[in-house]
Amino acid sequence: MATDPMAGKLVPKDRLEDIPALISAYYTLKPDPNNKEEIVSFGTSGHRGNAYKKSFNINHVKAISQAICDHRKENGINGVLFIGKDTHALSTPAQMSALEVFAANEVQVAIAKGEGYTPTPLVSFAIIEYNKKKKEISDGVVITPSHNPPSDGGYKYNPPNGGPADTDITSVIEKRANEILKNGLKEVKSIPYEEAIKSPFVSEFDFITPYVKALNEIIDIDAIKESKIKMAANPLGGTALDVYKKIKEMYELDMDIIDDFVDPTFSFMHLDHDGKVRMDCSSPYAMKGLIELRERYDIAFGNDVDADRHGIVTPKGGLLNPNHYLSIAIWYLFKHRKWDEKLKVGKTLVSSSMIDRVAKKLGREVYEVPVGFKWFSDGLFSGELGFGGEESAGASFLRKDGSVWTTDKDGIILTLLSVEILAKIQKDLSLIYEEFEKEFGKSFYERIDAPASKEQKEILKNLDPNDIKEKTLGGEKIEHIYSKASGNKARIGGLKIVTKNGWVALRPSGTEDIYKIYAESFISKEHLKSIQLEAQEIVKRVLKDM
Repeated sequence: MATDPMAGKLVPKDRLEDIPALISAYYTLKPDPNNKEEIVSFGTSGHRGNAYKKSFNINHVKAISQAICDHRKENGINGVLFIGKDTHALSTPAQMSALEVFAANEVQVAIAKGEGYTPTPLVSFAIIEYNKKKKEISDGVVITPSHNPPSDGGYKYNPPNGGPADTDITSVIEKRANEILKNGLKEVKSIPYEEAIKSPFVSEFDFITPYVKALNEIIDIDAIKESKIKMAANPLGGTALDVYKKIKEMYELDMDIIDDFVDPTFSFMHLDHDGKVRMDCSSPYAMKGLIELRERYDIAFGNDVDADRHGIVTPKGGLLNPNHYLSIAIWYLFKHRKWDEKLKVGKTLVSSSMIDRVAKKLGREVYEVPVGFKWFSDGLFSGELGFGGEESAGASFLRKDGSVWTTDKDGIILTLLSVEILAKIQKDLSLIYEEFEKEFGKSFYERIDAPASKEQKEILKNLDPNDIKEKTLGGEKIEHIYSKASGNKARIGGLKIVTKNGWVALRPSGTEDIYKIYAESFISKEHLKSIQLEAQEIVKRVLKDM
């Protein structure tokens, strides 16, 4: 897809979101329950939508909230429901709508002090800590569309293991929510917000202090303090802002906080590759402001709006490719933590095979799963996985003692880990990755998108290895074709084709009318290009044959 000529430039005034109009659309526009574009749909990270497109409005939030109440009742979940929200404009009205339903259903809910903002990992952390100590079973909700544009809203459910809900849960909640939408919200119990917020069912909770206090159980804070590393943190106008303020204050770190205010238009952002305002901390376009400051700091980093993703900026390397940093983090953690030798490395099937090569050198088994962090939650919770990470810059890992920290993506510990690595290794992180390239070969990795209709996406989603007649890819013999991930045997929702020095994965998007081609070569850019072109030809043939 072509790069917008404004990509990387500060958001011009004419592209800023009209917040009053957006919130008005949330309350006044009603979705058509018979229109597939306007109903509740849980993807890899909950339900996301746009108020103007009638895919994220008050009706969706109330229906999902009631469906969660029904799910809790049916499954004996009787503890506190922890609710976090991010700084997107629709998140506050959505939290208000959700509280009206939860209070009416007499669900005990905990929200941030002063109705403030809460990162996704802090909700996961709170659920896990609560369930360690209490007899009741706790779960949570995070109201966020992650790094999506300012016009979007999102709603995630985290079950008692603290991670993103798996499809066996979200399919039930989604089905029930859409039944409620179709019935005109007749089954929704709701009370006015003023009554809900004063009810005995809603209480304030300090998400930040316990999390920050416990950080030295997972990060070597003393090493960071002693190193006197000068760092910059950019929350990109998101929920990590107050967390970094607390970290700086509690541990007395030499940390500058960039863009240290909340603005629902995100006017301080640089436009992403397609000219949209998108708080993607893995995008060199969106992160241009921090990249330009890199020589002023020993290391700098940013997070997306709900702080479940990370972006690392170094003086020599600029913004590290997420796959590169995952490889570095895995190498460092499994080499320097005194973890059980049986702990595995979790990666998504579209992450770089550099991870596999690093893990092999470390003598660690790789646990490969489909796209979506939910596939790592149980492994992190049980202590089977030491680390779980995905190519889109989301990851989490265990505490120093090998016990669970969070079971959802935690962008904050990944940024702090980068500082710990710099303090201990005393080398620009990009140079560490260059050493991997010398030892394991250079990776050429890219994702490209192509248009696809809903019917075509459905065909691609259900591809079978037998549908592939080709024997070679990029001039090499095809060694494996997967429709299920090698680690947990879960369906990919597409295919992965592997050769000796390369691979390609074909997946339809869950939210857009496109399909994605992820590809990697350990030979050359030209070899990568040939893999991509041949993959596109495979798709054309398959769609023609079906």
